[in-house]
Amino acid sequence: MHTRRHFIQTGLGGALGLSLMPTLSLAAATSKAQVAFQLYTVRGECARDLPNTLKTLAEIGYTAVEFWGYGGTKEVYQKYTAPDLKKLLDDTGLKCCGMHLELKAIKENLERTIETNQTIGSEFLNVAAAQEKMSSEKGIAELADILNKAAAQCAPLKLTVGYHAHPFDFEKINGRFAWDLLFSQAQPAVNMQMDVGNCLAGNGDPIAMLKKFPGRTRSIHIKEHQDKTFASPYYKEVFELCETQHPLKWYIIEMGSMLGTGFDVPREALKKFKARAA
Repeated sequence: MHTRRHFIQTGLGGALGLSLMPTLSLAAATSKAQVAFQLYTVRGECARDLPNTLKTLAEIGYTAVEFWGYGGTKEVYQKYTAPDLKKLLDDTGLKCCGMHLELKAIKENLERTIETNQTIGSEFLNVAAAQEKMSSEKGIAELADILNKAAAQCAPLKLTVGYHAHPFDFEKINGRFAWDLLFSQAQPAVNMQMDVGNCLAGNGDPIAMLKKFPGRTRSIHIKEHQDKTFASPYYKEVFELCETQHPLKWYIIEMGSMLGTGFDVPREALKKFKARAA
């Protein structure tokens, strides 16, 4: 999902807010992470009939969904407000595992963004795509500062701010991945939402990043990429790292048709994911 979105202040004091950041005990790392689905992957179905899309995903077996493209406005998706979406989720038995945000949602509209996520029941506020910021060392430092301040403000509310991976986040700047530079400056409170497929598509190394920043990934996007299927040794290592070195709460499947229509790919993806340990 490389070109997909238009995504994309005061804090409580960096020391106070960031002192509340979660720390990782390997004993507490969990293999009980739940599985969710990124709704962008069925955007065509969402545009046509959002209630039925949610109902179908629940029937397939997903327990939660992640919304996309939120900019801090009253409407979260199309005409739907946060209370509207909460009702749709309750009607289908789904949870909201998080929301992908435009940068302005936390930079300019954080108060409303917090309220929206609290209403829907979303714990994770992940900025998805800040390509302009990620193209230079100066921009990356600015982005890290924005994320750190928002994380400090959200931590007392038990909300987690994060950043989601796209292929362009793995361009190299002075010999280092832009992603590496960002998370070397972002506080541990900031969720490192790796997207394995996007990282590989950008010639990045998701396994290296998961190893370099232990305890930082609370939710991760998974999609098969070439020979790296859910049953492959490669993904076996990804899953092992997630479940032993990170306090992972959500695996988020992001596999669908090119136009975001139909449910065959999401259905098959969930079957593959569940069969990986069989």
